[in-house]
Amino acid sequence: MKHLAAVNKYFWKYRTRLGLGVLFIILSNYFRILAPQVSGYVVDKVTQAIKIQNGLAFAKHPARNANYDVLVKQLIVWVEDGNITFGNMIILSGLTLLVLALLGGFFMFLMRQTIIVMSRHIEFDQKNEVYQHYQQLDAGFYKTHSTGDLMNRISEDISKVRMYTGPAVMYVINLSATIGFSVYFMLKENVELTLYVLAPLPILTITIYSVNTIINKKSERIQALLSGLTTTAQESYSGIRVIKSFVQEKAMMGFFNDNSNLYKKNAISLAKVEAIYFPSMALLIGVSTLLTIAVGGWYHVSGHSPAVSAGTIAEFVIYVNLLTFPVMALGWTASMIQRGAASQKRLNEFLDTRSAIVDNPNPVHLNSLKGDIVFKDVSFTYAHTGIKAISHFNLTIKEGQKVLIIGKTGSGKSTLAQLLLHFYNPDNGSVSIGENDIKNISLSQLRNGISYVPQDVFLFSDTVSNNIGFGLATMPSQETIEQAASFASIHKEILSFEKGYNTMIGERGVTLSGGQKQRISIARSLIKNPEIVVFDDCLSAVDAKTESEIINNFYLYLQQKTAVIITHRIFSTFRFDNIVVIEGGTIIEEGTHNELMDKEGYYAELYRLQLTRDDAEPVESIFVA
Repeated sequence: MKHLAAVNKYFWKYRTRLGLGVLFIILSNYFRILAPQVSGYVVDKVTQAIKIQNGLAFAKHPARNANYDVLVKQLIVWVEDGNITFGNMIILSGLTLLVLALLGGFFMFLMRQTIIVMSRHIEFDQKNEVYQHYQQLDAGFYKTHSTGDLMNRISEDISKVRMYTGPAVMYVINLSATIGFSVYFMLKENVELTLYVLAPLPILTITIYSVNTIINKKSERIQALLSGLTTTAQESYSGIRVIKSFVQEKAMMGFFNDNSNLYKKNAISLAKVEAIYFPSMALLIGVSTLLTIAVGGWYHVSGHSPAVSAGTIAEFVIYVNLLTFPVMALGWTASMIQRGAASQKRLNEFLDTRSAIVDNPNPVHLNSLKGDIVFKDVSFTYAHTGIKAISHFNLTIKEGQKVLIIGKTGSGKSTLAQLLLHFYNPDNGSVSIGENDIKNISLSQLRNGISYVPQDVFLFSDTVSNNIGFGLATMPSQETIEQAASFASIHKEILSFEKGYNTMIGERGVTLSGGQKQRISIARSLIKNPEIVVFDDCLSAVDAKTESEIINNFYLYLQQKTAVIITHRIFSTFRFDNIVVIEGGTIIEEGTHNELMDKEGYYAELYRLQLTRDDAEPVESIFVA
C-alpha cells in the first residue's frame, strides 16, 4: 500500500471532486439506510392490524420510533397524529420508500460523476507524467529497458492504478458509509442482536487479509509477465520482415505461445484465489441473515427481549441485505487495491529513476554554439555491457573545420557523436565547445545547435513534410522543406510519390527504401540550419550517383559550419580539413588526406582498397569519414 502514496498528490489536486464524491456517497447511503426503518415500522403496524383483526389481546408494541432517524420519526408523528387510515398509511409508506430509493439513486449517480470522472483526470495526468519522465531519461536507460515494458507500464499499469483511484476508492468509501450507518442504527436498535448478526465479520477480516497477501504477490508477477508478452509482440511486429525472410514464423509463434501460456497460467491462478472471496462473502452474509432471523425470532417469541418485534427482525434483515453487496465487493475492491499497488510499484521504479544527464541549474548563456570543439582526455565505458568505447581520447576540431572520423565497426566513432550531443557523460575528461564544457550548456541549446543524423535512421509515422520539419519549433514553409529535400537529393523522388510531401510514411519508414529514409533524415537535419552538423554513416544505403550529388551539395551547405562526418568508408571527392582514424577508442592516425597517404598506414591501405574495388565495380563513390 505504501507504493500508492505516490498518487496522493492527485487526490489533493482534485480534492474538490473527491470531497463532493464523499458527500454524495454519504447522502446516497443516508437515504438508503432509512428504508429499513420505514419498512420495520410498516411491518409492526401490519402485525398489530392482524392481531386486532383476529381478535387477539392487543397491547401496543413498545414504541421503537425513539431509535429511528429524525426524518423517520417525523414521518411516524405525521402518520400517527394525522389519523391516516391503514390503507393510506401503507400507500404513503410505499411512496416514501420510492422517494428514498430515487434520492439514493440520484446521489449515487452524482457519486460516480465525481469520483469516476476524477479517476479519469488522474489517469490523464499520470500518463502525461510518465511520458514526460520517459522523455527526460538518458540514452543509457533505453539501452537496458525494452520498448514493450515501457509501453506496458504507461498503459496497462496506469489502467490498474486508475481502478484504485476510481472504483476502489469509491467502493471503500461507500462500504464505510454503508457499514457505518447500518451498524450505528443496528446498535441503536438492539445491541445484543447486532453482536450476533456481526459475529461472522472477524472471520471475514482474516480471510481478506490472508488472500490479499497472495493476490499482491501474484499481481506483481502477472504484470511483469504481461510486460514480457508485450515486448515479444512489439519486437515481432517491428521485425516482421526479418522473421519472414528467415522463415521463423513458427518459431516466433512458439516463443509467443510459451510466454502467453505462462501469463495465462499465472492469471488463472490469480483468478482462482480471487474466486475464494465471493463464495466466502455469500456464506458469511447467509450466516448473518440466518442469525438475524433465528435469534431475533427467538427473542420475539420467547419475550426475552420485548423490544424485538417482527418489524425489528425485518429491519435487521434489510440491513444485512444492504451490507451484502458492499461486503461481497470488499474482496473485489481489495483485489483492485492490491493490483493497483503492484502496478504503482512498477511505475515508481521508473519515476524514481533519475536521468544521468541533467541540465546544469545555472547554465552558461550562449548566443550560438560557435568555437572549437575539444575532446580532452575523454574515456567512456558503457555501463550495461562494460565495453570501453573511448580511452583517453584527445581531439580539437577548429570552428568551421570539416573533419572526417573513420574507423572499423566498434571503434568508438558513434560514441564520440553521442558524447558531443551529451547523451552520455564521459567517465573521465571533458567535451567542450568554445571553451565551455557541454555539461554547463543547457541541453536544449546544445542539441538545437547541432544537427545529428544517426546511423540507425528513425522516421515517424507521419507525412514526409512533418518528418523533415520535425526538429523545428514551428512548421517551416513548403519552400524551406523542399529546399532541404533538394540539398539531400530526395526532392524529385518525393514529388514522384502519389501524394508528394503529404505522403504518409509507415512505422519507422517501412514504406521507403533505406536510401530514401537516410536522405529524408539528412533533410531533417539540414533544415535546422545549425552551427554544427554531425553525420554518422548516413550515406551507407545511397547509390554512387546520389552520394556524389549530396556531397556536392555539402560544399555549399557546410561552408560556414563545423562538420563532423563519421563513417567506415572514404569520400575522395570531399576535401576535409582533418581526417581522424580511430581504433579501440583511441586515435591511431590524424592529418590531411595527403599527410595520411604519406604515412602509408591504415588510411592509405583503406584508400587503395576502396580504389581497387571502385575500379572493379564502379557502383559506390568513395566517402572519407
